[in-house]
Amino acid sequence: MFRFMKNKRRQRLREAPFPPDWLGIVERNFPLFLRLPEADQRELLGHAQVFLAEKHFEGCGGLDITDEIKVTIAAQACLLLLHRETDYYPLLSSILVYPAEYTAEVAEQTPEGIVDEGFDERIGETWSQGSVVLSWNDVQYDADEPRDGLNVTLHEFAHQIDEESGDADGTPVLEDRGRYETWARVMKEAYEQLRRDAQRKRPTVLDEYGAEDPAEFFAVATECFFEKPAELKRARPELYAELKGFYRQDPAEYFA
Repeated sequence: MFRFMKNKRRQRLREAPFPPDWLGIVERNFPLFLRLPEADQRELLGHAQVFLAEKHFEGCGGLDITDEIKVTIAAQACLLLLHRETDYYPLLSSILVYPAEYTAEVAEQTPEGIVDEGFDERIGETWSQGSVVLSWNDVQYDADEPRDGLNVTLHEFAHQIDEESGDADGTPVLEDRGRYETWARVMKEAYEQLRRDAQRKRPTVLDEYGAEDPAEFFAVATECFFEKPAELKRARPELYAELKGFYRQDPAEYFA
């Protein structure tokens, strides 16, 4: 009964008129939205209404949360949900937003077993406790530059999708169980190629941060898939095909 009522409430939210002021924010702050087919635009706005109703936003570092912040982030996050069965990032409860790059405490264990503590400057991260952290300055900049291959919002929400499988390992839940073998082969080959490119300082369509580990590779590949689709399709056609099948979108057509 609870699931039935939740689905009915979500359906009402998706079908409700999207506030004109919010639509203006999306069109102004997320240029990629304007390249989507009209049906995809309607679907995205419906998903955004559910997302905004269910997720909690919290300002950090003195930032006051506004509709502009919430709607800009929600629209980008919901791009990853188009055409797919979705439970709207079920592991996520809150989005923490800093005004700009922020400092995070880190602790790493050395091979000798010594815990090395320090600080790291970040623009975004995903917490296993159910939160995404973002820098508002970088959210704005990345959304306004839809062809540079970098988008911190898409990156962090790709991590959320990845973690729905139970492990942040670069393999999200695939609707077709028969696809796991092909997915693993294609992702491993592309990841290893990126690692070789990064080690040899060779230019590549994918950001070298994706060479950190398979989870970061999936997030970086997602950014590139939506922001530099034609280049990715030429350079890594098998990788593009896997992401196209998973996201059920063909971004190369958006920029055609």
